[in-house]
Amino acid sequence: MTTSDGVYETTSKGRVLVVDDELTTLKNLRRILEKDGYQVSTYSNPVRALELLKREAFDVLLSDLRMPHLDGLELLDQAKLIAPGLEVIIITGYASLDGAVEATKKGAYHFLAKPFTPEQVRQVVEEARRLKLTREAAQNLELAEGRSEEGALVIGRSPQMRRVAEVVSQIAPTDCNVLIMGESGTGKELAARAIHAQSACASGPFMAFNCAALNAELMENELFGHEKGAFTGAGETKAGLLEAAQGGTIFLDEIGEMPLTMQVKLLRALQEREVLRVGGTEPVRLEVRVVAATARDLKAEVNQGTFRQDLYYRLNVVSLLLPRLAERGNDIQLLAYYFLGIFNRRMDKQVRGIAPRAMELLTSYAFPGNVRELANILERAVALCRQEMITERDLPPDLAAVELASFSRPDNQAPTLEELERQYIEHILEITGGVRTKAAEILGIDRVSLWRKIKKYGLE
Repeated sequence: MTTSDGVYETTSKGRVLVVDDELTTLKNLRRILEKDGYQVSTYSNPVRALELLKREAFDVLLSDLRMPHLDGLELLDQAKLIAPGLEVIIITGYASLDGAVEATKKGAYHFLAKPFTPEQVRQVVEEARRLKLTREAAQNLELAEGRSEEGALVIGRSPQMRRVAEVVSQIAPTDCNVLIMGESGTGKELAARAIHAQSACASGPFMAFNCAALNAELMENELFGHEKGAFTGAGETKAGLLEAAQGGTIFLDEIGEMPLTMQVKLLRALQEREVLRVGGTEPVRLEVRVVAATARDLKAEVNQGTFRQDLYYRLNVVSLLLPRLAERGNDIQLLAYYFLGIFNRRMDKQVRGIAPRAMELLTSYAFPGNVRELANILERAVALCRQEMITERDLPPDLAAVELASFSRPDNQAPTLEELERQYIEHILEITGGVRTKAAEILGIDRVSLWRKIKKYGLE
C-alpha cells in the first residue's frame, strides 16, 4: 500500500523507516528492503516521519543527511528521544569523516555513503536489526530475572502480544479471577505469573497446579489439604494449595480437565471464599486470587455438559486469549534472542547470535508446540553450538525438511522433481533478494549452472 507521501507498507520480518527527500532513493531502498522481507515505511518529509514514529514502533531508521525542513542529525536527535532503542543509519551523498563522527556520537549505528550497493544496505540493516533484537532481549532477560517470580514478563512486540500486555496491566491491579485461553505451549503460566507480579498480592505466594495430573480424590487432597487422621497415612495436618496461596495467587492449569465432582467443590470454595480440609469441620477463610488456564473450548464444554456453567462464569470474570506463535511471527526473532540469553547463562556459554539462514528457518517454521517448542529448539541449539553463531547445523534437521515439504502443486498432488526444483530455486532467489552469487552458494551449485536453471524455468 502506497500513500501520497510515498509511504509503502508490506508484511515482514522487521520494521524499517526510510526518510529521504529523493524519491528515487526511497524507491530503491524500499525495493531492496522489501525483497529482504522487511516491512518498510518511506517518507520524503522528515517531520511527518517523526509523527509516525510517535505512533508506531520501528527497528531501524535510515535517514538522508541533507534534507529540507530537518537534516539527518536533527532527525537522529528527535528520533532517539521518541524511541531510544531505535537503531539509526545515516545515508548521504556528502560523505565526510566529520559527519560520520558526529552521527556516531549522537548515537547512529552506521554511516553509509552514496552510491551504495543493495548488498551493503541489506547487510547494515540486518546487523542493526540484530543488535536491536539482542539489546531488547537482554533487557527483557534482566527484567525477568529481577522479578520475584521467574518469567513474570509478557514478551513480544507483535500487535497481539501488545494487546495481551495491555490487558495484563489493566487487570493485574484488581483481584478478579482470570481465565487464560490458548493452545498448549503459548505461555499461559507465564501470563499468569505476569498478572501476579503486577498485582497488589505480588509479595504473596504463587502456587501452580495442573488439573490434568491427578484423579478427583488426590486432587481434593492436594487443593484442599487434610486433617490429621482423615485417612490411613494422614499422620499430620496438611494445608492444601488453596490455603498455601493465601495472600497470593493460585494458578489452575488445564482447568478443563478437572472432574465434575471436583468442579462442584471448587465452585463452593470460590463462592464462599473458604475451604474445608478433608476430614475437617472448621472452614479456613481464603484470601486468594484464582487464575485458571485451558487449551479447551470451555464454552462448548459447558454446552455439552462436561463443564459446569456456574464455575465457568465464576472463573471467567476476565478472559485473556494467547495467540499461537505462528500468528505472531514478528516475535519469533525477539523470543529466540531472549531464550539465547537464558541458555547462554545456564550453560555458561557465549553464543553471540543466530545466523541469517538459521533465523530464516525459525521464522518460516509453523511451531505446532508454540513458544515452548521454540525454547526447546534454542536450548538444543545452544548446547550443540561450537561457534559464535547458531547455524542451520545446530537446529533440528526436520526444520529444513518441513520448509522443503511446504512446496506443493495447486492440485494438492505431489510435485515432480522438476517442479520441486523450480519452486525451491525460486524460493532461494526470493530470500536472497535475487543475488545470484548468494543463491548459488546456498544451492551448492556454480553461478553458470544457476543461470541455466533460471533460463530453463523462466525465473528471469
